Amino acid sequence: MEFEKINSIPGVELHLNISLERYTTLRLEAQGNLAVVKSIEALSELVRNLNPWDYHLVGWGANQVLLGKKELYIKLDLPFDRKIFSEVRDKYVLPASVPLTLLSSHAQKFGLRGWEVFTGVPASLGGAIFMNAGTSLGEICEVVEEVTVLTTKGVVETRKVSAKDFSYRQSNFLKPGEIIVEATLVHLGVEKWISEKIKDYLEYRKSTQPLQARTCGSVFKNLPNNVRAGETIDSIGLKGFGSSSLHVSLKHANFIEHHRGKNHEDFCDLLECLKIDIERYSGHKFELEVKLY
Repeated sequence: MEFEKINSIPGVELHLNISLERYTTLRLEAQGNLAVVKSIEALSELVRNLNPWDYHLVGWGANQVLLGKKELYIKLDLPFDRKIFSEVRDKYVLPASVPLTLLSSHAQKFGLRGWEVFTGVPASLGGAIFMNAGTSLGEICEVVEEVTVLTTKGVVETRKVSAKDFSYRQSNFLKPGEIIVEATLVHLGVEKWISEKIKDYLEYRKSTQPLQARTCGSVFKNLPNNVRAGETIDSIGLKGFGSSSLHVSLKHANFIEHHRGKNHEDFCDLLECLKIDIERYSGHKFELEVKLY
């Protein structure tokens, strides 16, 4: 990888061999190379200089653990005008780097039905669409109309999508290495009760999940027939499993809390022990929701 060439691209800030700790919500120790990209044009030129298997999008760093193995991690910081949230619109064209917290605040203020489904999800819009983020209220695919992606050849394409282009915690319209850069969201109408529903659901999440701790969100995907990972882990007595600095949450068993000083190897070791015990004592094999890059 020609880092000198990448560093010369306008709109790209290249940082070599830095700590990646603050770029994930779990805050594990890891070292790597990071490019902060300020425009779609800069991203296009950057991608044309890379192989698809050499880079990974960081987003807000939730639901992922960075291993420092990719040659380059990319974080988008695309501009947008916040005036778009000054009133209710039929459609919202937004960059992938906009945080879901802004969308949730807008939905709560104006009562946008359909947007309550991603209440409390700590993600960028692009990351949320990539993994079809959601809650018990629904999934983000229900309000996504178009997605603009950058192909591995640096070409910008806009694709019409619907719920059938997604599945549980997954988008099915993306090829490996393609990057979401923009999306068009719609809503299902304006209802006053949506504001209260969002408020109530935020309170529910605060009371049932360790939102103040350093976590990567849900570690495992739930299984069909309502076999829930957290309930299963709790039922076999694995809350608190691990060490004082890295352990299964006492508040919600499908979360792992990191308090200080651990790295991705420590996390992977804990994960393997946890998977073995879950299968041994419950008979279930849960697929990881958290991604390792």
